[in-house]
Amino acid sequence: MNKNIITNWLGAIAIGALVSSCSVAQKYTRPELNMPVQYKSEANLTGDHVQLPWKTFFKDPQLIALIEKALHNNNDVAVALKTIDQLDLAMKQAKLSILPTAQATIGANRSYPSKNSMNGSMAEQFIGTKYIDDYTLNLGISWEADIWGKTKLRKDQTLADYFGQKENVVALKTRIIAQVAQAYYNLISLDQQLKIANENVKLSEDILRMMHLQYNSGQINSLAIEQAEAQKKTAELIIPLAKQNISVQESALSILCGEYPDSISRANSLKSVTPGEIYGSGVPAELLSRRPDLKAAEYAVVSLNAKTGLAKTAMYPSISLSAQVGANSFKFNKWFDLPGSITKNLAANLTQPIFQKKELQTAYKTAVIEQEKAAIQFKQAVMTAVGEVSNAMANYKGSTDRLNLVSRKGESLEKATKDATLLYKNGMATYLEVISAQSAKLQNELEQNTIELDRLNSMVELYRALGGATDSI
Repeated sequence: MNKNIITNWLGAIAIGALVSSCSVAQKYTRPELNMPVQYKSEANLTGDHVQLPWKTFFKDPQLIALIEKALHNNNDVAVALKTIDQLDLAMKQAKLSILPTAQATIGANRSYPSKNSMNGSMAEQFIGTKYIDDYTLNLGISWEADIWGKTKLRKDQTLADYFGQKENVVALKTRIIAQVAQAYYNLISLDQQLKIANENVKLSEDILRMMHLQYNSGQINSLAIEQAEAQKKTAELIIPLAKQNISVQESALSILCGEYPDSISRANSLKSVTPGEIYGSGVPAELLSRRPDLKAAEYAVVSLNAKTGLAKTAMYPSISLSAQVGANSFKFNKWFDLPGSITKNLAANLTQPIFQKKELQTAYKTAVIEQEKAAIQFKQAVMTAVGEVSNAMANYKGSTDRLNLVSRKGESLEKATKDATLLYKNGMATYLEVISAQSAKLQNELEQNTIELDRLNSMVELYRALGGATDSI
């Protein structure tokens, strides 16, 4: 091999290595968020400013079993984990982009040139055949000098995509935990709704039996009977609707847990499944380290920052080096007659895009816009997260206050209903007073059940909005 060629080739490699540390991409900086120092709504919460594992936050063993089943069997989680596997492969591939490529080719070719062509006349004259054979075996190596830091940019992009998807999976798991808990609480609430309706139907039946006795003795007229029957029907109408909603909720919860619709085992009351504590809210800035969806949104900006750098490097020159060695012969029996059949080739190329119909410039400007859009979406995600925490705190505080009031109201109505029934038996109250007290009691019990559900849901939503906590992937 010519010594000058080797010297020039090695010189080209040295130049490529020298400039390989150059980079035209801008280093990522987090967009200015201007986050508030505190939330709009604050609630008096217990605990410190650390994230609680969901198995610690939720106390009911049946709910914990359902959540574990959902995290293990949910199809959305399974798809998200497959996406992580894909990104893991892409990340490993990006790490190999700095290495040279090598390929081997082997081929045999026979051509029949025209007799009037130079190749045809020379073939018959020198080879003695009407055809020309060509046997080739080549081993080639090529390498592009990483002048502008493309390898690092590719690694940065794939790493950001990979870790962003991992955070997306954590966010998905956190959301599923909240959905399972809220569906479970709703199911218990429907059970209580059904229980309230049955108890009020029984109460109405007791009052009706007493009224029928009074009607038969001529103490009241049929209007009282009809109004008491109407009050009974009001409670009875709740029963089929509650049963219908229970069936629908059980099916939805089963599917959420990755199973076909089936009955769900659950606790008897909402009070028995109330989480034991809620940890402190902290400050809005802590959401950036707590909430996986915010971390995923920022990883998206990081990924597009690297993509913008790659689009910019495409407009700069590139240096590629290649070497090839092989064996070539027009006769099969002399194909590997070395060194006579050896063929060698060395090449160094410098490529500078000049006119690409503005495709490269357009791709770069598009990448910049995509990065700016991702930064705006990241800011919006942060604003939404702060709003979710404030709203969840407001809902928690409001539902707690309402529950205290409706509980005291329920105690009064319970006593009023008993007193009205007793007075009616002794002829000291009218049937309208009994029906009115019974109706108010029914509505208050249903309202209390709804508020209890709202309070539990707000606790779950606050837990999720503050970042939640799931097992590692």
